[in-house]
Amino acid sequence: MAQPANLKKLARERMERTGESYTTARKNILTDKPEGPKAVRAAAARNYAKEARDAKAAEKTGKKPKPAPAPAPATSPEEELPEYPAPTEVVQYDAGLWHRVFTQAGVTNPATGEPMSEALLAGLAGGIGFMVFTFEYEEVTTATIVTRAHPEPYTQNLLTRSGAKVNERTTGSAQRAAEYLDHALDAGRAVVVRVAVGALPWIESSEVDEAETIDLAIVGEHEDDLLVDDGSGSLMPISPSDLAAARAKRKKEKHWQAWIPSRRSPKLETLTANVLEAITETNGRLLGTAELKGIPVHFANRFGIAGMHTWAERLRDTSTKKGWTQIFADPQRLSAGLAQLHGFMTDTRFGGFGGLRGLYADFLDECAELPGLEPLAEHAADYAQLSADWIDLSEMIDPDVDPEARSELFGRMADQMERIAQAEERAATALAGTLATLNPAG
Repeated sequence: MAQPANLKKLARERMERTGESYTTARKNILTDKPEGPKAVRAAAARNYAKEARDAKAAEKTGKKPKPAPAPAPATSPEEELPEYPAPTEVVQYDAGLWHRVFTQAGVTNPATGEPMSEALLAGLAGGIGFMVFTFEYEEVTTATIVTRAHPEPYTQNLLTRSGAKVNERTTGSAQRAAEYLDHALDAGRAVVVRVAVGALPWIESSEVDEAETIDLAIVGEHEDDLLVDDGSGSLMPISPSDLAAARAKRKKEKHWQAWIPSRRSPKLETLTANVLEAITETNGRLLGTAELKGIPVHFANRFGIAGMHTWAERLRDTSTKKGWTQIFADPQRLSAGLAQLHGFMTDTRFGGFGGLRGLYADFLDECAELPGLEPLAEHAADYAQLSADWIDLSEMIDPDVDPEARSELFGRMADQMERIAQAEERAATALAGTLATLNPAG
């Protein structure tokens, strides 16, 4: 759905020629609706009357009237933006979303000249990590596992480290937010907005936490609706009012939106430095050598490789109230908790296929194409193997397990988690050694 890069200018010029409102002119340009002769004649009459008034005013003041502006040149093919790509084989939702937005904006990897890949953007965002928590409520016990980078600001890191020019806007005003969105769409670029998941018309609100948010790309318009890329593979229509309600639901987000206003791509040296920063931070979080900002010290053992060992201990614990055998003694809590756990590990938001380790292996391979970072390719195989190990763990999780056999299941999961933790430590330690030679100041 290519759109002219100067859509706003074209719409203003059509308004002058036809007398149409801005919204009507913009929509008619996007749908290739020809200018009607009646509207053109009416606009010409208005222009003639305006010229007569200007001439009369000039006689009184002695000033010459301003000449009419020259017609704008036709849009060149170079000003057309690339097509917005459909999602294909997405492993991590947010990195995949921004890969499509960057591709449509024409931003490329300076080392290859190709669009910035999902793997590269995921790695810049922080790549991989680990966190596990359980919470016991009156009727349910939740089990949360995160295998992407956490608690770092994933999307913010992605945008900052990409090196691309990014326009971000926040406002407490719904009207101003709509104006920002219109302005960005006028440039023919996809716009990413943050919404409350449960407020979307196609989502059953009772099935999601009211605090849960998601980023969506607004890629254009169809009749009176906006077209939304929600990662499903199809563009979802949503009315401007429904979108406004979903954006306003979480007031702390302040109608956040971001878009890429130009094709400007990162410089090679900038991207190289940002890659090193991202890998160093991720490695430090996993090994426990870097501070977990905003996380109380007594929760630190739930994160990184230390968190993997902690979880294995809780899985094996059959006697204390902190052990999973006791936490999930109730059959309904057991089934719901394991279903939620499996969902986190296979979902593309906070987990992903193979714990996102395969995607991280791809990231390291791509980084090796940057000047001076060739040794990173040697570590890709470690994370490719870890991907297989994480897949084995996810396949063990069985929400339909016999409650009497839960301790046995948890024991097998603990053994696999320990194997993964040991392999993660070996991989991260080896990578840290290489980083020390590439980035001595780190």
